[in-house]
Amino acid sequence: MIWKRSAVLRFYSVCGLLLQAAASKNKVKGSQGQFPLTQNVTVVEGGTAILTCRVDQNDNTSLQWSNPAQQTLYFDDKKALRDNRIELVRASWHELSISVSDVSLSDEGQYTCSLFTMPVKTSKAYLTVLGVPDKPQISGFSSPVMEGDLMQLTCKTSGSKPAADIRWFKNDKEIKDVKYLKEEDANRKTFTVSSTLDFRVDRSDDGVAVICRVDHESLNATPQVAMQVLEIHYTPSVKIIPSTPFPQEGQPLILTCESKGKPLPEPVLWTKDGGELPDPDRMVVSGRELNILFLNKTDNGTYRCEATNTIGQSSAEYVLIVHDVPNTLLPTTIIPSLTTATVTTTVAITTSPTTSATTSSVRDPNALAGQTGPDHALIGGIVAVVVFVTLCSIFLLGRYLARHKGTYLTNEAKGAEDAPDADTAIINAEGSQVNAEEKKEYFI
Repeated sequence: MIWKRSAVLRFYSVCGLLLQAAASKNKVKGSQGQFPLTQNVTVVEGGTAILTCRVDQNDNTSLQWSNPAQQTLYFDDKKALRDNRIELVRASWHELSISVSDVSLSDEGQYTCSLFTMPVKTSKAYLTVLGVPDKPQISGFSSPVMEGDLMQLTCKTSGSKPAADIRWFKNDKEIKDVKYLKEEDANRKTFTVSSTLDFRVDRSDDGVAVICRVDHESLNATPQVAMQVLEIHYTPSVKIIPSTPFPQEGQPLILTCESKGKPLPEPVLWTKDGGELPDPDRMVVSGRELNILFLNKTDNGTYRCEATNTIGQSSAEYVLIVHDVPNTLLPTTIIPSLTTATVTTTVAITTSPTTSATTSSVRDPNALAGQTGPDHALIGGIVAVVVFVTLCSIFLLGRYLARHKGTYLTNEAKGAEDAPDADTAIINAEGSQVNAEEKKEYFI
């Protein structure tokens, strides 16, 4: 078969030379402006390459395509090489185009288009075949990884031509500080590329996807990726959350022990002041919650929540201070307070009529601060006190005047009762006035 192909090639070559020689005398002058034009072609391995040779000015001169081994592929519209992958696309005096399907790396090289003028003119077209990189693989991960360990991941891909580029991403953020290695494959055409990523893990890396991305011009802007989801084991973290920031006596309280860890922590343990819960009837543990039904002062203390998994143990503390329930003063309680203040100042009121006005302005220290609206009960109480004080003042003043008047008449008449006549009575009365300085009657 090989000698038959060689014979066919020689036949077409000889025919071309004969045709050229026969017409050389008439075409030498016209062939000076003829020249074949070609372009380099790049194709992905496994794809189809189109090789085109054009001549702008051609006076029926033959065109020929030959491969890097100088084997004729097509002479005008006649197929010279038995290769089912090679087909004729177009054949005319101005163009000869052929296609090579299922291109392999061995097809790469320099192809020649020949225009059979005198002398023969040629144009070269270089066919570049891109090697597609294999799907990348990530190695070096062993699950699970403990928090704080150093992790080393390696991403590797083979078969790329030219050598592919590898990039690392973590949480969609590219990692630049990586190691890169390129090795030539055994066929001396493609490359094996690897990249190594080193980093120390923590609990925030648990569940994070680390991505190795391979970029190459043969992938048509659709890179190949490999992904590794990290599994990190770490000790629990504990936090106590109260249901209310201001616990009061008599109210319920729920303390929630929020624990996170991997593996998931076992049921939490509640203690108070370093010992067991003192009142199991009121202090009920439900899952991760501690329910205290009715708070009292004996519940004051330090409550501790402990969470444990296979990696370790962690705890959190909450200091409980039970506050008193604030007293709520009703408006009716203000009246007795004002009445008490009035009674204590009764003596002062009896000596000065204007004291009642001062008394009415006394404010109850137990009254609620910040009241701006009128309190009808308070106003009514004040009015009643003022009326009562006024009546008491009038009554005491009248009684005082009445007793003082009776005493005056008695002293005036004393000594004149037994006088035989008026002159004697006057003398006795004057004597009594003199003695009145020695005797004084006081009313309390």
